[in-house]
Amino acid sequence: MLTLSNDTLLSAGIGIAIGFAIALIIYFVRRNTTFKLIANAKEIEEKAIVEAETIKKQAALEGREKWFKQKASMEDEIRDRQKELRVQEKKYNDRLSTLDKRLDSLDKKESNLSDQERKLKNKEEELKKRNSEVDAIVAKQQERLAEISGLTREEAIQLMRDELISQARQVAANDAKQTIDQIKMDTQKKVSEILSTAIQRMAVDHVSETTVSVVSLPSDEMKGRIIGREGRNIRTFEKASGVDLIIDDTPEAVVLSCFDPVRREIGKLALEKLVADGRIHPGRIEEVVAKTAKEMDETLMKLGEKAVLETNIHNISPNLIKTLGKLHYRTSYGQNVLQHSIEAAWVCGILAAELGLDQEIARRAGLLHDIGKAVDHEFDGTHAIIGANLARKNGEGKLIVNAIEAHHEEVEAISVYAGLTQASDAISGARPGARREMLETYMQRLAKLEQIANSVEGVNNSYAIQAGRELRIIVEPTLVEDSQTALLASEIAASIEREVQYPGQIKVTVIRETRQMAMAK
Repeated sequence: MLTLSNDTLLSAGIGIAIGFAIALIIYFVRRNTTFKLIANAKEIEEKAIVEAETIKKQAALEGREKWFKQKASMEDEIRDRQKELRVQEKKYNDRLSTLDKRLDSLDKKESNLSDQERKLKNKEEELKKRNSEVDAIVAKQQERLAEISGLTREEAIQLMRDELISQARQVAANDAKQTIDQIKMDTQKKVSEILSTAIQRMAVDHVSETTVSVVSLPSDEMKGRIIGREGRNIRTFEKASGVDLIIDDTPEAVVLSCFDPVRREIGKLALEKLVADGRIHPGRIEEVVAKTAKEMDETLMKLGEKAVLETNIHNISPNLIKTLGKLHYRTSYGQNVLQHSIEAAWVCGILAAELGLDQEIARRAGLLHDIGKAVDHEFDGTHAIIGANLARKNGEGKLIVNAIEAHHEEVEAISVYAGLTQASDAISGARPGARREMLETYMQRLAKLEQIANSVEGVNNSYAIQAGRELRIIVEPTLVEDSQTALLASEIAASIEREVQYPGQIKVTVIRETRQMAMAK
């Protein structure tokens, strides 16, 4: 049996003790590590919770700020939409008003037609009654003549015929007098209706032409800057310039409306400067409008001085020169009034030279005859009377004043210069190309001319040329002979006179051409 020594047992005990100590050390080390990990995990968890709360609060603040911005943007958009709706509502109400006026006019016309139809029926019945009375008188006269006269039947008939003709002429004269009197009574009423209808039809186009200017914008964003916060920019502009600014859905454009053409031009120039500069606020708007108005005064003087120098007129008041400059921004049926006045001045001077009269007086009267149109929106009365008063206040002579106020025959002419002024005004205004029509009316007239020609049998094609002042018609040579072309031209000219309204004259040219072709091989 094997026995262990004491040294061996001691060594074994020491080894066991060392192993136990090492196990205890490892246990405590692992325990401390576990506690540290748990503490770190808790610390990380707490930091994560704090960061999450911070992020949550920041997200809430950003969301609220974004919500407020969107709300402000939506409120601006709602205000713009409301303004646009008010503009559309105004247009709609204006159209309704125009339709109501037209309906009233149609009702009046229908009533007048009914009255005329009733009058015609009454006259027809009266004529039938008179015819029956005449037949009875004829029968009695024939019986009487047969009884008391020894005339033959043919002689009696001739005598009766002469007497009846005399009576018929007397009755016709009485009827004609009554008809003429009735026509005179109805004429004034009918003329008033025709004039009111014409004015109503032409008012929109004329007002649009003479009271509206359009300013182009680089983009639609500029409209918001022109309006400004709560509309303060547009209110300042309208107050400073005296011009209405219309901002609608027209892309990249705004409309300026004003009856005074000079103020409208000042507003247009000022707005163009503001848009180009980009700085649009109340102070800047007032500054630019005031500066533009000052520049416009200088421009008006330059335009007036140029017209006076061009017509070789001397010793004229500076106030009249400036007023002449205003005519540059006034049109009459598309014709520039200042150019019309200069042209009338030269025509008047030429006429005076032919008659051996004072050319300078004639040119002066021609140049100043329409000066009242520059300020007719500021005073009551016609432009001739207003212009005469203006000329009188600024030292013009009696002959000039009378020529101005008499050029539309509103007062009696006291000199031959008034007649020359009337003639020069008519020549300048009525010459071909002086005044334009609305494009739509012009195109309709050209189409109507060609339609009238093409509706005639034998016409192959037709062309309205020279701005509608000549109609050239090409006929089919197999259907129309040379001898028929003159009659065809006269018939088409007569149809144009009946169916078309036009200024001046229209020349009708009928062309008949026969072409014979052969091929040489």
